[in-house]
Amino acid sequence: MTETPDAIQFPRPSRFLEILGVFFRLGLLSFGGPVAHLGYFHEALVKRRRWISEAGYTDLIALSQMLPGPSSSQVGFALGVIRGRGLAGGLAAWVGFTMPTVILLLAFAQGASAFREPWQIGLLQGLKLVAVAIVAHAVWGMAKILGSDKRLVAVTVVATVMALTLQGNWAQIAVIVMGAVAGLVLVRGGDGPDISHVPTVVSRRRGACALAVFAVLFLGLPVLAEITGWHVLDLFVGFFRSGSLVFGGGHVVLPLLHDVMVAPGWVSVDDFVAGYGATQAMPGPVFSFAAFLGAVAAPAPNGVLGGMIAVVAVFLPGLLLIYGMLPFWNALRGIGSVQAAMRGVNAAVIGLLAAAFYQPLLTSTITGVTDMILALAGFAALVFGRAPPWLVVVVLGGVGILRGISGLG
Repeated sequence: MTETPDAIQFPRPSRFLEILGVFFRLGLLSFGGPVAHLGYFHEALVKRRRWISEAGYTDLIALSQMLPGPSSSQVGFALGVIRGRGLAGGLAAWVGFTMPTVILLLAFAQGASAFREPWQIGLLQGLKLVAVAIVAHAVWGMAKILGSDKRLVAVTVVATVMALTLQGNWAQIAVIVMGAVAGLVLVRGGDGPDISHVPTVVSRRRGACALAVFAVLFLGLPVLAEITGWHVLDLFVGFFRSGSLVFGGGHVVLPLLHDVMVAPGWVSVDDFVAGYGATQAMPGPVFSFAAFLGAVAAPAPNGVLGGMIAVVAVFLPGLLLIYGMLPFWNALRGIGSVQAAMRGVNAAVIGLLAAAFYQPLLTSTITGVTDMILALAGFAALVFGRAPPWLVVVVLGGVGILRGISGLG
């Protein structure tokens, strides 16, 4: 597939608005964190709209898992780039998916309290049950890619066990490496579905420029902040560094953000916890928590300006990296040994999703028989009733509110 030399050109207005609109709806309805987001994307963009093939979508997940940054936002951004044939489509996807949560958190930062009322706690639990149903549906659908290949099934099982037992930020990388090695040893030369190709819509020159921009910012901004002493640069550097060092995204970024904002006294512990609680009750990427932190930070800049600086800084590294890697991905994967490794990686990614479904999602959400019944009902509605995800959100969220008001567990 040839590269597109003018990949940065804007898509047709109708295509740009389509991407923006689709991801804005996803941003309003995607509860449950990065793994659940991948389930929403899979249902809306792979199965229904067919923006990319099943295996191509799994490839994007594998690429995002190998790079630091917010994994689900990176996948959404890449899908926008592919659909819009360039950077503008990716930006439309990112803005649409991220801004609903950012706006809600900026509003919350203006004085709302943490979720403490019974109905609020019930709503949060209902939304967690939505996440359980959505992620179970995603794992169910993506596991079908393995087919009857016992070697790939074995890789998925081992990946699941590794992900559940290994600790630390490098655990996901270890699982990915295991999958690649297993693919080289077990799968090479075997039959099976061909590795799909992610459409090449970014030139190598633009990709290399994006990677260079990331390197310059990562290495140069801290030096510039030290030289100038400007607090705005310190703020930007703190969030940029957090977004650059987290693999898998989501909740893993929280300890880094705590060190950046609470340790120097820019945000109080109470505000940090309140903002995190609010983020849990909202759709969209967990990285949007940065909007709240930037808005309540002291000294200035804070408020809307501080929130937007924080949001751009924390998301920028991951978006630069996945945009920069897209034009090189298919070339690397076109090599026979790389294809075999990628088949192992794809199986390992499914194991990562399965492990994330169990821990922390299932273990932290299912607290009794009622929770299990509701989660199974949501899963059944998605799989057998083909209910849209937003309907499951509304129903289980409403049931959660009723349980909170009534005091029923």
